[in-house]
Amino acid sequence: MAAAAAVQGHRPTDVVVFVVLLALATLGGVVSEKRTPIMQVDALRTEYISLERDLWDYLKKTANSQNNKETQLRKIFVSHRDFNEKPFMEHTFAVQRYEILKHYEWTILERELEHISQLFEEYKDTLSKQNNNGQGQLDERDILDFAQTVFRESNTARILQEIHRVMVQQTLYYRAMVASTNEICNTQQSAQQFVYSLYADIALTELKAYTMMEFSWMMLRVYGKGNFTQEAELMRTDYERRTERTLKLLKDVMTRADRIVWRCDPKKHVAGVTYDEVTRLLQGYIENEVDLNNEETCRETCSFYQSTRSEGCYKDLYCARQPKCSGRLYNCQFVDSDMWVCPSPKNSTRRYEYIEYENGRTLGQRANCVRGTTKVDSWWRYLFWHCSYCFCMCDEQGLKSDRFFNLREAVSDVKRNRVVTGLRFVKKNRIFHLQIQEGELLPRGGINHTTLSWKPVENYNIFDRDVKKGTDYHTLSYESRSIDLDDVDTDDNSFVVTGVRFRVVGAHLNLEACYSEFDFKTGQLLQPEVNSYWKSNDNTDVSGDSKTRREKVSLSNADVSTRTITYSIPQSRHNQYIEFTNTGMDKDAAQSTVPFMDIQDVISNPPVPLSGIGIYYKGRNGYGGFLGPKIITYDFTPHVQVPKNKL
Repeated sequence: MAAAAAVQGHRPTDVVVFVVLLALATLGGVVSEKRTPIMQVDALRTEYISLERDLWDYLKKTANSQNNKETQLRKIFVSHRDFNEKPFMEHTFAVQRYEILKHYEWTILERELEHISQLFEEYKDTLSKQNNNGQGQLDERDILDFAQTVFRESNTARILQEIHRVMVQQTLYYRAMVASTNEICNTQQSAQQFVYSLYADIALTELKAYTMMEFSWMMLRVYGKGNFTQEAELMRTDYERRTERTLKLLKDVMTRADRIVWRCDPKKHVAGVTYDEVTRLLQGYIENEVDLNNEETCRETCSFYQSTRSEGCYKDLYCARQPKCSGRLYNCQFVDSDMWVCPSPKNSTRRYEYIEYENGRTLGQRANCVRGTTKVDSWWRYLFWHCSYCFCMCDEQGLKSDRFFNLREAVSDVKRNRVVTGLRFVKKNRIFHLQIQEGELLPRGGINHTTLSWKPVENYNIFDRDVKKGTDYHTLSYESRSIDLDDVDTDDNSFVVTGVRFRVVGAHLNLEACYSEFDFKTGQLLQPEVNSYWKSNDNTDVSGDSKTRREKVSLSNADVSTRTITYSIPQSRHNQYIEFTNTGMDKDAAQSTVPFMDIQDVISNPPVPLSGIGIYYKGRNGYGGFLGPKIITYDFTPHVQVPKNKL
């Protein structure tokens, strides 16, 4: 109404100009509102410099007031005391947290950062002592002694210059990115997160030093030891210039830095603790040709039977002495006529420990056979037909075959502002679940450590009523045993991961991530029940052109994953897939299913929200390797805002 009234009584050209100006003003307001929030430590620095300027203005305005000394002292004291009580100011510099920075300069600088941190604790103690002295007045001697310590004994200004020299001029931030990329097993952080944490710790320590110096200048002025206005302005100008150079370098380094976190192999592989297995998916199995057809003939060769079943047990020969394969048999082949078979213990998921053929070839690792070997011989029928023992792959969905993957979604408690912070594979009731760690989202990308927890996976069995194959779980088989290897990520920094699930695309397990919108500054999810969506990589191995078509990660004739003596390394990339398959005949008698499943926690330390998740394959040539989840940490780069002029 006011705008309409203002337009009345003016010429058309005036109206046009007014409307344009009004639109620009409105647009400017929108742009201002959508300005990318800055990081926590930068926001704190901005807040303090604003406070510091206000205090200096106050001192100038009240400089000539009579009997105002105690009021000035109290205002400076209370303002700094309250600022120091802000939660983020409680963080202390952790010595040896960045021990991978094996540089002489860092060793020296780390000691000086620790010194600043200790001095700040003395500073807080001094303020606390003044606050609790019960006399209502500040102890001038204590304040002056502290100022003496800050400016002379501790040489705080020199340390601030040294921080800039080492971290910026000698590009230690860049070297930190390189070092953390190569040391992910030790840092448990993405390279970007490592650099960001390093910056946040150093910047906070710098801010603490700056606040102590400013506090000291102000107190010295009030106590009549000098004016110190010029010194304070010069110090502020230097601080702003150093900060601007630091943020420019930091933004460049963080843009280049990787944001992926994955788990390295443990020092010792422990079944059920660090890894688990898909069992008896495709497994080596000995069967005589006479039992591979329903006519009980031996007219063909083993290679003729590429997809068949065990049709019987002729005259109760060796077939009666081993557990029958009740599923389908694939890829049969002839190795040799006669052999010694070492059966596995009855509670094992293996069928054989090893098979030693008469021609000297051994399948698996020959060792002491606990159950004793069994001699198995092929035979002739009517002098014309050789009834050979074939070596086939058994695909049997039995009680010893754990081959199921959960298809139900796992979503964080968005009603309590929880987001996903970590992942791990869990096998429960023979079903593999992708379990989520969740934590409360805080302002500016923080996570409340005290709320971190692993959300329990759903407790159901494949035989339960109302549990449906293809809806609740996926069953691996010879025809459907692929899993897609993807990085599901988003470039929209206003969304974070709040859920995960698998789906089936064709014959492939495919990963999906749920994203929910949030406000970086407040840390609040924004109506997640409405502003959420699921994202995945829909490419397949047969669709699209060569650039988008999925590529297969080949895995054949592999040894058992845990037999390697070297640590696994990632060997897959986005938009690939891998098939679960049997181990090599010669190496393991094809008794295990590879890759194994890495069930270690995949988390970052400290925890952060995620912009993506993924499934990847790691291993070494000649070994089965492992499948594991990975997390992609939130991209803080857009929140590194380089000031134009002043902070």
